[in-house]
Amino acid sequence: MTNSYTVKGHSFLVGQAFVGRGLMRMRRLPSLMLPTIVMPIFFVVAFSGSFASVVALEGYGTDKAVNWMTAWAVLQGAAFSGLGGGGLTATDIENGFFDRLRTAPINPSVLLTGLVGYSICRAVIPTTAVLIVSFCFLGAEMPGGGLGFIMVYISAIGMAAFMSFFVLGIVFIFKSIKSLAIAQIVMFSTMFLSVGQAPLEAIEGWLNGVAEVNPISHVIRMCRQGFLGEVTWQQTQPGLIAMLCLIAGTAIWARICYRKVDI
Repeated sequence: MTNSYTVKGHSFLVGQAFVGRGLMRMRRLPSLMLPTIVMPIFFVVAFSGSFASVVALEGYGTDKAVNWMTAWAVLQGAAFSGLGGGGLTATDIENGFFDRLRTAPINPSVLLTGLVGYSICRAVIPTTAVLIVSFCFLGAEMPGGGLGFIMVYISAIGMAAFMSFFVLGIVFIFKSIKSLAIAQIVMFSTMFLSVGQAPLEAIEGWLNGVAEVNPISHVIRMCRQGFLGEVTWQQTQPGLIAMLCLIAGTAIWARICYRKVDI
């Protein structure tokens, strides 16, 4: 029993050290966070202005474009934050430091969890920045109250975890920081081919079918519901299921790809 608690405590401290190392690197190189913060803020400002009149159409559920776009911008920033753990790992692989980590007496799951934890911490920053800009300068509203804000942060954390595991898998396969470009393409594709910019009723052709089956659409709806009205289990459940399935699937993928890294 004592040994079990000792191992768990040791694993927690190791995972915590990985998170701390990533945050320290982020403090020393603040330029790493600038795109992650500026990009979603740009999206919410630009698209809220561009879609100011479009929200009058059926399906938006709000008369303010910023209420519709804030959730999408938040998840864009969270997805970009998910690249953090992958970028840190790619750098470690290229300079040889990752080989030392692999030879250390730690469970690979602890290493992966620490890297994903770092990405989650990163995601909180752009999420908060987007919310501040949206509410203080763009007039956003949250009819869902406190639960609405909770849904926003849960969705952002889940998106960052999902993208972090996915990126780690790619980095483990290609062993190069250049492979992050692949992750960015996938990220933009999944985010734009969803209900991020428009409701399903306003999307036509093959894009409608893709957005309907895209699991990211459920996560966006869960994140957005507080901006449009009350938070309900009917909107939350599909989002939670989709998010947990994405995280579980990509976690297994990352763990399998981890074995492809040569010592």
